[in-house]
Amino acid sequence: MDMGLAGKVAVVTGGSVGIGLAVAEGLAAEGAHLVLAARNADRLKKEAERLAAAFKVRVFPVAGDVGTAEGCKALIGAVQDTFGGADILINNAGTGSNETIMEAPDEAWQSYWELHVMAAVRLARGLVPGMRARGGGVILHNASICAVQPLWYEPIYNVTKAALMMFSKTLSTEVVGDNIRVNCINPGLILTPDWVNTAKKLTSETGGHWEAYLQGVADEFAPIKRFGTPEELANFFVFLCSDKASYSVGSTYFVDGGMLKTL
Repeated sequence: MDMGLAGKVAVVTGGSVGIGLAVAEGLAAEGAHLVLAARNADRLKKEAERLAAAFKVRVFPVAGDVGTAEGCKALIGAVQDTFGGADILINNAGTGSNETIMEAPDEAWQSYWELHVMAAVRLARGLVPGMRARGGGVILHNASICAVQPLWYEPIYNVTKAALMMFSKTLSTEVVGDNIRVNCINPGLILTPDWVNTAKKLTSETGGHWEAYLQGVADEFAPIKRFGTPEELANFFVFLCSDKASYSVGSTYFVDGGMLKTL
């Protein structure tokens, strides 16, 4: 199926690993050019070169931290200088947390707020004018099922992802008149390297096996009884970027293997 993405320019934050990399690969497979942003410069360069060679598209890596105003400014400048603007923005950069409300300092809250919310705000401010000039675009926010069904051990993550979901909804009403479609995706259990690393760390201390630990998590939370792959999730991102999703505006979609317990 032709998704109508050939020649489009897509910006993907957190684009060197996990979900972001899978989304980037899915877009490149459809012929989209990429601007990939991530903090690990070496890994980012390696993956950018791999995608460019594999899919014969232009891939421009921008090493930096979009959790800072300076990092966002650098990314916006690189998009403008390299492609003259973007057609697609995937706000994916983020990470889990582990704390209690009573013990977490202000600095922790502020750090996650900058990464999960302000990065999306700043990149929208910087890239929407170019989308308008190009006749429209797509902005997708990778939030989390935790935005509406929180896990007890990561209150900061829960709160900031909920804020990102609301920002997505609010932005959608502001820019829909410019032919810019904004939506949010709330994944459930996706088997990223972070999950694998966490499982290995926990089981190394208890003598268990990391794969069995992850299966236990899936059995507990997901009726489908398994983790999703980044590629499965990426397929949904690519669809929402495409002309096939032209009536999808201002919505939040759950890709969670049945994990959500409410309607």
